Amino acid sequence: MDRKIEKKTWTPRRIAALVGGLVLVGGIIYQLGFADHRSTMNVEKDRLSIGTVKTGEFTDYILVSGQIEPARTVYLDAIEGGVIHQVVRESGALVKRGDTILVLNNSNLQLDVMQRETMLYEQINNLRQTRLLLDQNDLNQQGQLAEIDYQISLLEPQYKRFKELHDKKLVSDREFEEVKEQYEYNVKRRKLTYASYRNDSIARSIQLNQLRLSENRMQASLTGVGNILDNLIITAPIAGQLATPQQLEIGQAINPGQRYGQIDILDEFKVRVPVDELYLPRISAGLRGKFSLSGQEYELEITKIYPTITNGRFEVDMEFTGERPEGIRRGQSVRIRLELGQSEQSLLLPTGGFFKDTGGNWVYVLNAAGNAEKRNIRLGRKNPEFYEVLEGLVEGEKVIISGYENFGDNEVLNLR
Repeated sequence: MDRKIEKKTWTPRRIAALVGGLVLVGGIIYQLGFADHRSTMNVEKDRLSIGTVKTGEFTDYILVSGQIEPARTVYLDAIEGGVIHQVVRESGALVKRGDTILVLNNSNLQLDVMQRETMLYEQINNLRQTRLLLDQNDLNQQGQLAEIDYQISLLEPQYKRFKELHDKKLVSDREFEEVKEQYEYNVKRRKLTYASYRNDSIARSIQLNQLRLSENRMQASLTGVGNILDNLIITAPIAGQLATPQQLEIGQAINPGQRYGQIDILDEFKVRVPVDELYLPRISAGLRGKFSLSGQEYELEITKIYPTITNGRFEVDMEFTGERPEGIRRGQSVRIRLELGQSEQSLLLPTGGFFKDTGGNWVYVLNAAGNAEKRNIRLGRKNPEFYEVLEGLVEGEKVIISGYENFGDNEVLNLR
């Protein structure tokens, strides 16, 4: 007889479908809740530069190049123009104070000096003639006073005798009055002549003093005019090494005020350093720097700042604070580590090409799996070796510090 066949609930097909569904649902849940959706990129690790974050002393400094210059330079400018007649000392020669460097020739200047000397001599002679006339007038007035005094000395005794005789009625009134009038006239005449002489003497003294001052000025002018020709013989104002911007040749014209050379004093040297205008607010006198030469380190200090900016740079003068190198020469270049602030302990990240791509806002940090993940950070000061890390990194972490231009916007780099 027929038997009812019972239908199985869990057939292999149904079980397979159920398992497949569970797997699909689990995959969807994993993708939605747990899967890593970040964009990735495969990168060859050997082509990357990797730096380690560490704690150390951060020194705020920049590297600059400077040129050795004499600490003191005296410039040579022509006072008078002319044509070079003789070149006594060439550029590079060591000179002493007073040594002749150039001899110039200027015929027009020589003629002009002769004419001016002639005019001054004439003026001096005129002053001397005027002074002679004043002296003669003084002598004439003194002679008049002497003559009057002589007349009074003769008339005064005669007047006294006639007065006594007149009182005794021994001489007539007419005779007595004649003697009296002559005596009183000379006394009055002496008063007037002396008053005139005194006033003339005061005026003459003032005038003679003015004449003396004028003559002294003219003598000084005469000396100065004579010294003009001395300017055609150019001598060294100080001892040092002569340097001229160009070779000086006989027959070459030198204009008044033209700078034809300089003398460098070789006892001391300084370093002239151009600095990027970006650092102008941070540069001040007293900042120090160091450079190495022949295996030895030397220290410098900023003594003068030239704030004028040319082609994006300004200049500073740095002088040696201690021993200076032997055998250095003008124009020699040195590489200086110029400190901008005090050293302090900080978290440090080595410098690299990543900064120009990220602006220091993020980096790729290596994880435990050996891959690199994008992470936001904050950097502070910078020197040629390290960045100062303010946020986002801890000591010991490894960071890709080479350029990021080929990584696009990928958040994870799979390092192979």
